[in-house]
Amino acid sequence: MSLLRLCTFPKCLSGRILLEISVRRVPYADHGLTIRNNIERHISEPPWTSQRRHFSALIPKKEDGEKRVWEQSQLLDVLEARIQQLQSDVIVDVQHEKVQFVKASKSGIGASSGNSPKNVSGERNEVPKAGQTISKGGGQTGKGEGKDASASKSRWMEKLSQEKKTKTKKLKQKLASKHEHTMAAAPVRKLNQWAVSASPELVQDNSEARVYGDIQRSVRCYLEACVFCGDIDRAHRFLLSHHRMASRRNLLNIGLYNIMMRVWAKKGSLNQIGRMFILVEEAGLKPNLGSYCAALECMGRNPDCSPHVINRVLRQMEEDGLPVDELFSHCVFRQDERDMVLRAIHTVQPDFQPSINTILQTCSSPLVKDFYTERADAKYPKMAFSLEELRERFSRQLSIEQASTITIHSVEAMKPVTSHMAKMRDLLAVQRLVWHKALVGALRESKMILASSTQKATKLSLYPYLCLLDEKDYVDIMIQSLSNLPPSGESLHILAKELGNRVHNKFCIRMKGHNQMVDKLSHIYNEYTELLAKDSKEFDVLPRERWWKLEAEHSSGPSLLGDETHWPHMVVVELGTYLVDLMVKHMKVNSDILNSAYDRKLIPVLYHMYTFRSNKQVGFIKLHPILTQMQQDAMDTTLTFDSYVMPMLCPPVPWTSAKFGAYLLTPTKMMRAVEGANQHEILLEKCQDADLHAVLDSLNQLGNAAWRINQPLLDIIISIFNDKGSEKLDVPPPNSEAPKIPRYNQQDSATFTSAEKAHLKREVVNAKKKCSEMHSLRMDALYKLSIANHMRDEVFWFPHNMDFRGRTYPCPPYFNHLGSDVTRAVLVFAEGKPLGPSGLEWLKIHLVNLTGLRKRSSLAGRLEYANSIMDDILDSADNPLNGKKWWQNADEPWQTLACCMEIANAVRSPDPTHFISHFPVHQDGSCNGLQHYAALGRDVIGATSVNLIPCEVPQDVYSGVAQQVEEFRARDAEKGLKIAQVLECFISRKVVKQTVMTVVYGVTRYGGRLQIEKRLKEIDDFPKEYVWDASHYLVHQVFSSLKEMFTGTREIQDWLTESARLIAKSGSTVEWVTPLGLPIIQPYHRSRTQMLKATIQYLSLQITHDSKERPDTVKQKNAFPPNFIHSLDSTHMMLTALYCYSAGLTFVSVHDCFWTHAITVDTMNKVCREQFVALHSQPILQELSNFLLKKYYTTALPMKLSLSLSHVCKEWTNIIYLGVYCRDLSLSPCIRYVLVKPGQAIAEL
Repeated sequence: MSLLRLCTFPKCLSGRILLEISVRRVPYADHGLTIRNNIERHISEPPWTSQRRHFSALIPKKEDGEKRVWEQSQLLDVLEARIQQLQSDVIVDVQHEKVQFVKASKSGIGASSGNSPKNVSGERNEVPKAGQTISKGGGQTGKGEGKDASASKSRWMEKLSQEKKTKTKKLKQKLASKHEHTMAAAPVRKLNQWAVSASPELVQDNSEARVYGDIQRSVRCYLEACVFCGDIDRAHRFLLSHHRMASRRNLLNIGLYNIMMRVWAKKGSLNQIGRMFILVEEAGLKPNLGSYCAALECMGRNPDCSPHVINRVLRQMEEDGLPVDELFSHCVFRQDERDMVLRAIHTVQPDFQPSINTILQTCSSPLVKDFYTERADAKYPKMAFSLEELRERFSRQLSIEQASTITIHSVEAMKPVTSHMAKMRDLLAVQRLVWHKALVGALRESKMILASSTQKATKLSLYPYLCLLDEKDYVDIMIQSLSNLPPSGESLHILAKELGNRVHNKFCIRMKGHNQMVDKLSHIYNEYTELLAKDSKEFDVLPRERWWKLEAEHSSGPSLLGDETHWPHMVVVELGTYLVDLMVKHMKVNSDILNSAYDRKLIPVLYHMYTFRSNKQVGFIKLHPILTQMQQDAMDTTLTFDSYVMPMLCPPVPWTSAKFGAYLLTPTKMMRAVEGANQHEILLEKCQDADLHAVLDSLNQLGNAAWRINQPLLDIIISIFNDKGSEKLDVPPPNSEAPKIPRYNQQDSATFTSAEKAHLKREVVNAKKKCSEMHSLRMDALYKLSIANHMRDEVFWFPHNMDFRGRTYPCPPYFNHLGSDVTRAVLVFAEGKPLGPSGLEWLKIHLVNLTGLRKRSSLAGRLEYANSIMDDILDSADNPLNGKKWWQNADEPWQTLACCMEIANAVRSPDPTHFISHFPVHQDGSCNGLQHYAALGRDVIGATSVNLIPCEVPQDVYSGVAQQVEEFRARDAEKGLKIAQVLECFISRKVVKQTVMTVVYGVTRYGGRLQIEKRLKEIDDFPKEYVWDASHYLVHQVFSSLKEMFTGTREIQDWLTESARLIAKSGSTVEWVTPLGLPIIQPYHRSRTQMLKATIQYLSLQITHDSKERPDTVKQKNAFPPNFIHSLDSTHMMLTALYCYSAGLTFVSVHDCFWTHAITVDTMNKVCREQFVALHSQPILQELSNFLLKKYYTTALPMKLSLSLSHVCKEWTNIIYLGVYCRDLSLSPCIRYVLVKPGQAIAEL
């Protein structure tokens, strides 16, 4: 805190003399003598502390009444000390040098102090507890000798303590108000008054709870919003009001004070900066780099600032262990802040230049050591675009993100426009203008009301959040949400969350423009394209490394990484609810707009209602039938999306940290999480940058894959979409094909029996449910096809991020290659490669795989089958809708048709080996989760069934399980079991596949029964009355079959489950680290209810991510096995992605399904096998056991557990035992040769 010393010294000698005189005068004139708790104390404070304490001579006198209050408080102190002395059995010697002086001048406590008179210096003096005595050394003794005294003194102590607290509280409030007035009027010459540095032992740094709590985030977001909209006075009052209240001061951390320091630094107000440092000291906090950065910036903006002052700042930073270079490497700068800081430093150190770290750190994981160190043979791929093309694409993408929304044409626009449609469109356009005007007026009025409200300064208000954007922007967001509302309505919570998130995204984009980082981003990106462009030189660095180097070279100006705080979930929902309330109240339409026979009156177009979901009453926002009818009749030809919904028109910004990457301006998290959860962010921030490099590079590799639209296939799908759809081909029919909801007259229903009435109600419910499902599916298909049609002539990219387990996903939510059969079919690689000698064969094998036929055939057998049906393949390609329609019977019909077209074009080309193919060929894992379990447990039988052991033909675990279940059924049928006899001829691969596939990911018997029940209902010939009994019987047989086939799997699952149960029961959440160094935590906590008191209704929100709540033991233990396997699955995929990139391949993945060009399938397969073997050659379970023991065994005992100590020790003894078992299992040599001989180990992925 000694930074403030530097400004304590007045600029003129007369000021210093005046101060020193006042300091010498105060001890004799203005101080009383008080003994604190009979504890010996030394006055060992540095001289500058006295300077701060005794500047009262410079402050105007206070009223005599305040002096009386002060004297009364002082008297209470003396009385309290006397009582303590009389109760003590030991006579305490008080020496002169150990007496504490407490200022009692007419001015009260210092103008800057918010502490009580007892604690002017900020020290926290402890009063001995009841029954404790004071030793000569000042220490407290135990309760043994003071029990008798405790009984007699309790009443006196309680009264004295209560009275003292009341007096002190009143004194604080009075002096705080006077303090604010005095500080505002303080002349500049009193800079010396805020120059105090608390002793290091009295200053506390930030703790996680203070940094990451929801309340702290809400306060930080509120301050940032006030500052951004220019309401500095509101932000300052808000911070001061929290600071003055002891209960709220604990909510503040140094970052909140730094926000206001940054504001005053911009204004060049060194005096205000000093006052903020005083508040920081009073809060018991320690200035960090951001605090000193603001002070230096302020000094850089003041040309008359003394070099002596700047030197004192730099020396104080050195004393605090904060190197000056770290200002430029750790602080986030906006606008010209960096230049101002550098100007201040250059005033005293003209030759200073921030050091730039040019040494690239590498990931420490042995799995990627060769990838980063052996680059001589690396063939990093280039893109098929020139520098000029990539830069032009960047400009277009930047414009789209700056607009934050994009309007595209709907594929339904291809229908002929009738006069009625045109009339309805005109009516809607006029109404939108009316609504826009009404909402602007309502928003403006509501802001005026909020601005003039007299609520407490400590209360969070929505007013700053309503000033972040232009009023037009808020209204556009509201009207956009109206167009996206389904006819059945939407829950208030979901609608409010969407509105709040849109405001937040737009604010973040505007903030980046305000911070002047767009120009710098453009400059760096234009140079970054040299790495990707085909007409530039070759580089031997990765995209992340190149971007990092460019950013270091262009370090001047604002930082690209923003420091804006993500709004807490409660803030987002509250803001969205407020906007919904405005929409419901002020968006109206004439009742006779569609039928002039009705009386004209204004009616709301939205109405708020309640419905029940899972026995819970839920607020609902529903469209008025008039508006629904207008929208259906208008069949609007445009759709408006947020910019992040669309694929990018240029390669994404590479991920260089957990906070920066993907879109140009749109805020994106590298790790997705439950709304409001931030445990993952904490873990990622604790990671060393190098530990995340492999993860970041794999995300960049996936995002750099360029795509384009398969236009012929898209046209066919759109034609079916506009012609009543096709449920068989997964093209949803229009709403006109939905079943009519039954309508019954009240008079007719009076004659029905109760059973008939119940039947009628079920029919109505089922019809409404069907209509709602059809609408959802139709709109989903409309969005996907409209986006695809909009991008039909473009090349585009999908930026990627991941979930908390490490599984990767494209950021655009609607249209991507993780979607349905329809969306996968219309996507092809933008870059084409010749088929080569084996490419056509892989296309044919891929076609057979898509049909779902020949699952048990070898690759040669599948190729032979494809050659035998070439007529059907060519007929499907030439006449997809009017020919034999062979492709329509495939498991994935649209991808099958796309592959037929590609094969037809290849075989009809002059030389198929030179045919340029853009088609992605897939290699899918054989029940990938079971593959990992079999490799972990060294399970021979299980490994054979999932193709980890060489076989003559590929094994199909689903067929194997179905075959074994059939054997169990036949045996039970012979014994006369009825349900086994009914199931004869109905047990197939399809019936058991989903359950087998998901059992490894934690599906329960109950969930498995539902899956099998759904499959049985799809069989037309199966008797429906036996569905429940059959599903119950089959799920039992499936689990028994898997237990026999995968012996090690169940043992590993049991160990993981039991470990997670013990960890959660001890009060901790389960954490682990993947073999690539990615930290993972399961965010499952006991839910709590938080009430949001909105105007439209009270919202009861279930908060499941609160880390202060105890872990949800059931979720923790049930989720650990599948989540752990998912993390291994993602690790294998990332390793494959990295080494494929090094080999120059185009590679994308859908979890365990890997895609590449036909010519590079063999290379990708080789890399895939090698990385699987490398992954499972690591002692994965042993390392997991060591991690769990190190993290939880050492921290479990100090925890405040509800269990007894002996029970805790017993539980953790169990964990030790399980850990030893785990290591033995990991080292089991049963099929070690599988991993030693990679060439023979994995027959087929």
